[in-house]
Amino acid sequence: MYDDDDPIVLAVDDELDSPLDRLEPADSESEPLPDPEAMLLLLASPEAAQRMQAARAFCEVADERAVVPLIALLDDVCPLVRVSVAYALGHNPSPHAVEPLIAQLASDWNGYVRKGLVWALGNCRDRRSLQPLLQALSTDVAAVRLWAASALVQLIQLSYEDLVMAVPPTIEALRRDEVAAVRSNCAWTLGQLCRELPGNVIYATAVDALLEAMVEDEDLGVQEDAKAALLRLGDPRGLQTIEELELEGLC
Repeated sequence: MYDDDDPIVLAVDDELDSPLDRLEPADSESEPLPDPEAMLLLLASPEAAQRMQAARAFCEVADERAVVPLIALLDDVCPLVRVSVAYALGHNPSPHAVEPLIAQLASDWNGYVRKGLVWALGNCRDRRSLQPLLQALSTDVAAVRLWAASALVQLIQLSYEDLVMAVPPTIEALRRDEVAAVRSNCAWTLGQLCRELPGNVIYATAVDALLEAMVEDEDLGVQEDAKAALLRLGDPRGLQTIEELELEGLC
């Protein structure tokens, strides 16, 4: 769906953050919070830098009046505006923003923006986000997959049917994803999601996948996160396996 090798889309091999992540936050002790009235006006500025500044302001200030103009900027021509808008909508979650966020996630060429959109969808805690997040986990570039796995946990209050839909793709990503950080997030996510499941086949398969990752994954971080997920679940089979491996000095 997207080209992992395209440096314009997302430099996955170099970093898993976004430009917005690297911007220094305002010092709350020395700088006042942005004026929402002024920032609402700047959202309509013809200058991209001012639109970005205004969108970033609503990452610090919650104001429901900003939701509609922020939604209108989701397809802004400037990707730095779009990524700022995505984070702002994540900080100002609204059911009205869910469908526009989903539509932009499906069409935006920029990986940094899609990462922000995935994060915002998780924060909206709306079941409409489930399928788009699962699609991102399966097909997008690494940094977006990383955040899609984490965002699924925000939907943990989903119905049983939705959880049954979410767990198998997360298991698949834990077993198959080529990026260790994504696998680690999947292990953590499974440890959260499976707490809401009864001891059925899907639950048992998730425990199997976590045990496999703990023992067989080539990355020590993934091994540790899988072990932590099993401990969090408190599954008897998982706990027994961990105890046996510890006695043998293998865990």
